[in-house]
Amino acid sequence: MAESFAFEIAAKVLEKLGSAAYERISLAWGVREEFEKLKLTLAVIGAVVLDAEQQQACSQELSLWLQRFKDACYDVEDLIDEFEIQELRRQVLERSTGSKVRHFFFGSNPLAFRFMMGNKIKKANEMLDEIAANKAKFHLTPKHETNVIHRERETYSFVKTSSVIGRDEAKQHLVNFLMDPTDGEDIPVLPIVGIGGIGKTTLAQLVFNEESVKSHFELRIWVCVTEDFDVKQLMIKIIKSANGRESKDMNKEELHKALQDCLNGKRFFMVLDDVWNEDKKKWSELKDLLCGGAQGSRIIVTTRSRKVATITGTIPPYDLEHLSDENCLSLFLKLAFKEGEEKQHDNLVRIGEGIVQKCKGVALAVKTLGSLLCSTRVQHDWELVRDSELWKLKQEENDILPALKLSYDHLPWYLKQCFAFCSVFPKDFEFNPLYLISLWTANGFLQSPYENEEPKDIGNRYIQELLSRSFFQQVEDKIFTFTFKMHDLVHDLALSVAQNEVNPCNHYSTGNVRHLRFDLSKQDASQLANNLNRLQSLFLSDKEGKADSESLIAEVISRSKHLRVLGMSKCSFEQLPNNIRYLKQLRYLSLVDNGNIKRLPNSICNLQSLQTLDLGGCRGIEELPKDIRYLISLRELRVTTKQTRLQENGISCLTSLRILSFFECENLENLFEDIQNLTALRELYIYECHNLVSLPQGLKYLPTFENLSILNCEKLDLTMEELELEKEEGGSLRKLRIGGVPKLESLPRWILLGSTQTLQHLCIRKLENLCTLPTWFQHFTSLQNLYIINCPKLSCLSEGMQHLTALKRLRIGGCPKLNKRCIEETGEDWPKIAHVPDFLLW
Repeated sequence: MAESFAFEIAAKVLEKLGSAAYERISLAWGVREEFEKLKLTLAVIGAVVLDAEQQQACSQELSLWLQRFKDACYDVEDLIDEFEIQELRRQVLERSTGSKVRHFFFGSNPLAFRFMMGNKIKKANEMLDEIAANKAKFHLTPKHETNVIHRERETYSFVKTSSVIGRDEAKQHLVNFLMDPTDGEDIPVLPIVGIGGIGKTTLAQLVFNEESVKSHFELRIWVCVTEDFDVKQLMIKIIKSANGRESKDMNKEELHKALQDCLNGKRFFMVLDDVWNEDKKKWSELKDLLCGGAQGSRIIVTTRSRKVATITGTIPPYDLEHLSDENCLSLFLKLAFKEGEEKQHDNLVRIGEGIVQKCKGVALAVKTLGSLLCSTRVQHDWELVRDSELWKLKQEENDILPALKLSYDHLPWYLKQCFAFCSVFPKDFEFNPLYLISLWTANGFLQSPYENEEPKDIGNRYIQELLSRSFFQQVEDKIFTFTFKMHDLVHDLALSVAQNEVNPCNHYSTGNVRHLRFDLSKQDASQLANNLNRLQSLFLSDKEGKADSESLIAEVISRSKHLRVLGMSKCSFEQLPNNIRYLKQLRYLSLVDNGNIKRLPNSICNLQSLQTLDLGGCRGIEELPKDIRYLISLRELRVTTKQTRLQENGISCLTSLRILSFFECENLENLFEDIQNLTALRELYIYECHNLVSLPQGLKYLPTFENLSILNCEKLDLTMEELELEKEEGGSLRKLRIGGVPKLESLPRWILLGSTQTLQHLCIRKLENLCTLPTWFQHFTSLQNLYIINCPKLSCLSEGMQHLTALKRLRIGGCPKLNKRCIEETGEDWPKIAHVPDFLLW
C-alpha cells in the first residue's frame, strides 16, 4: 500500500511556478527562462507519475525512480522558497534605513544571490533531465487524476443473519423508517453514514432480508452503485434487480420505459449501496426516474460521505455507531475459532481481547484480524498481530485497510498530503482547527483557486471536507470552536499512505522522513538520524527534562536547514540557540509551556518567513525581542510575558497579523495604543491577564476584526464615556466571549454596537456584576448562538428578544433570577425566547 505523493507534490510545485507571483519574481531576478524549463520538465514527468504510482509495487526500480522525482520536486520547492525569502528581506530593507538594519540582514547582496540561485536552478534542471531520460525504460502511460482507476466494489443483498452481531437497535430504527405510513411529495430517502468497514452494507442487508420488510413491499431492489454514478448503468442495474431481465442493449428512452414498467404502481424498497456521487444534478436525474412507485416506497442509501447524505437524504442521516467492545469480541471469537473451541485456549482469548482493542468498533477490522488468525493456534502468531501496526499486516483485497484505502483514493490531490501529515500525531490526539491549519499552512499544503483567500478559510474548508468523508470525527463542540480526532484505523491508513514521509514513532529515522515527532524524555537523542536535511516538520518534547535540550536543539538546527515547522513544547531549555536564524524557511515556531526560557535571541527576528510564533505558557520570558517588528510575515502571535508594558514600534508594526493572543501575562497593564495599525487583525484573545486595566480604543477601527475573547481579567475596565463613542456602525465582529471580568456591569457598547448586523455568537459567563442586557440588544439580527452562564445579578432578558429570528441556540445557566423567568411556558421571559429551536436551561 505504498504511496509516493509524487503527483501531489509535482502538482503543488507546478501551481507555484505558474502563479502570477512567481512570474513576477522570475522576471525580477532574470531567471524566467530557467523557471520555464523547470516547469516544462516537471510537467512532462508529472504526466506519467500516476501510472508509476500504480505500478511501483511491482518494481523496486520504479519505486526508487519515483522517490528521486519526489525529492527533486522538494528541491525545486526549496528553490522557490529562497526567492520568496529574498523578496521578504527586500521589503524589510525598503521599510527601514541605516547600517544597523542592513547589518542585521547580512548576506543580502543581490548579485551574489542571483549567481548562487542560477547555479542551484541549473543543478535542479540537470537532475530533472536525468529523471526524465530514465522514465523511458518503464514504458509509462500519461494519466490525469480524473481517470485514476479505483478498485470497483460489488455488493449483493444476501447476508447470513446469524453472523451479524450487535446491530439489533440499528436494524429496528431502519425498519421503523420503512414501515412509517407518513409520506411527502418525494420518496423518503434515509442515508446510512459511517467510515469504510463499519458495517453500513451489512446493516442494509439485514433490513433488506427482514421478513416484515419482505411482506410489506411488493418489490425490493438492491443496487451496488458504481463510482462514476452513470445514470444509464444504474437504470440497467435497477431493472435487472427488479425483474431479472438484461437491458444492456437498450437506449435511454427504452430503459426509461422498462424502468417505469417495473415500478409502476408498486410499493418498492430500494437500497443504493456505496454511493460516492456528490453531483446533485446526477442524483436529481436518477430520483426523477424513480417517481413511478406507489405511496409508501422507500430508499436507503449507504455512503461514507456526509455531503452525499445531505444531497440524497430527505430526512437526517443515520450515523452508524461503532460496535461495542463486547460485540467486537464475540464477532472476533466467532471468526477466529470453531464453535466452542475458544474454551480450550484461554491464553489466545486474552490476546484476542487486546487485538479487538485495535479495531475500535469497526466490524470489518474485527473480521480481517479474526480471519487472519483462524488458521493458527501458535501464541506467538497472535501476539505478533496484537503488537503490530495494523498497516504492516498482510491483508487481502476485501480486508479493512484496502476498504479504507478506497476512501483515500477518492480524496482530491490537495487533501491527500494534509490527511497523511496528521499521522505524525499520536492516535488519541485531539486536534484544534486553528493549530492544524497553522501547520498545514506552514508546510504549504493549502491550495486555493482564489488568489487572496485566507489560509484559515481554506483550512476550515479542508477540515469540513475531511469530516464529511469520515476521515475526522468531531469530539467536542465548544462555544466558539470544536475539537476532532482520527479513528485509530484511519490513523493507520494515514501511516500506510504516508510511509517514509512521516515518522511519529520515536525511533531511528531515515533521511527521507519529512515530518518527525521525537520525545526526548523517552528516547536518546543519539537515535535521531544524522541526515535531517529533508525534514520539514520536527516536533520535540521533553516533559521530564532529561535531555540537554539547548545543545541538542542547536545541533538539530544545524542539521535541519529546510524546516518549515519546529514545535518544542514542554521542553526545559533556558535559551534558544542563536543559530535559529539560519532556518530561513521556518514558518511555524512553538515554544509552548517552556517555563525556563527567559528571553528569545534577537536573531529570531531574522526569520522573515515566520508566520506563527507561539510563546503561550512561557512564563519566564522577561521581554519580547526588540526587533520583533521585522517579522513581517507573522500572521499568528501568542504571547506570555512578564512585561508590564509592550515596547513601542513592536507588535503594532506586524501588519500581516491575523491572530493575536495574550495568555497569562500576569504583569501586563495595557496593550499598545496603536492597535489600529494592525489592519489585517481578525482575532484577539486575552486570557488570565490579571493586571490588565483597559483595552485600546483603536479596536473599534479595525476593518476585518471578527473575534474577541476575554477571560479572567479581574482589573479590566471596559467602560467608555458616551462622548468617546464615535463609531456605532460598520463593525465586523462575529464572535464575542467575555467572562471573569468583575468590573463589567453592562455590555461594552463601544465594542458591540457597530456590529449589530454581523455578530453571530455571544457568550457572557462568570460576570458577577452584570445587571442588565441593553435595550439595543434586540438589534443583533444575525445572532445565532447566545450563552449566558453564571451571571447571578442578571434578572431578566431585554425587551425585543423575540425579534432575534436568527437565534438558533440559547443556553442559560447559573443565573438564579433569570432562570426562573425563562422556565418553559410559565416563565415571564418565555415569550421572548419561545421561538428558539435549541434552548437549554440549567
